[in-house]
Amino acid sequence: MKQALVFATNNPNKIAEIQEQLGDRYVFRSLKDIGCTEEIPETADTLEGNARLKARHVRDNYRQDCFSEDTGLEVYALNKEPGVGTAHYAGPHRSAEDNNAKLLSELGPRKDRLARFRTVICLVQGLEEQLFEGICEGRIATCPLGKDGFGYDPVFVPTEGDGRTFAQMSRAEKARFSHRARAMAKLEHYLKRQQDAAHPSV
Repeated sequence: MKQALVFATNNPNKIAEIQEQLGDRYVFRSLKDIGCTEEIPETADTLEGNARLKARHVRDNYRQDCFSEDTGLEVYALNKEPGVGTAHYAGPHRSAEDNNAKLLSELGPRKDRLARFRTVICLVQGLEEQLFEGICEGRIATCPLGKDGFGYDPVFVPTEGDGRTFAQMSRAEKARFSHRARAMAKLEHYLKRQQDAAHPSV
């Protein structure tokens, strides 16, 4: 029997990335699928805190085990900003174009453009909570490049790549380096261990 998973988001880009990675191994549902239409507050001052808030909201109000993620872009020359404020760096309207423009403006002509993406996933099953982290080191380009991806993908160049931004890569190429994919791989490994323990081979 496939394990049911609720992902505490309605972001279609994140859903597509996770669905592609999970494939048909799980019964996958979004917030919309379980009837959760309210805005879940993200008021914590850490990625871990926001991931926990979203996952716990679903568990407490909808009685569904779920996982949630929060992702931050940390630019070293900017004291790891935008960090927990990544999604609304340029304002509450959460415009990716405006966020990228502000980031490039804040960096200006600096040569130190090192940065990293960090994703934290919180899995809530009943009263149990588990955290999984994925990190992708890279640098910020001097201008947006590429038309695929979302968020800061047009300005983020992963260190392990070939010099292209995430937005210049296909989804499969991005998954090789993606912070979110790495955090998801840890979540998958944990769930598989649970399944193996519950159904040991004879």
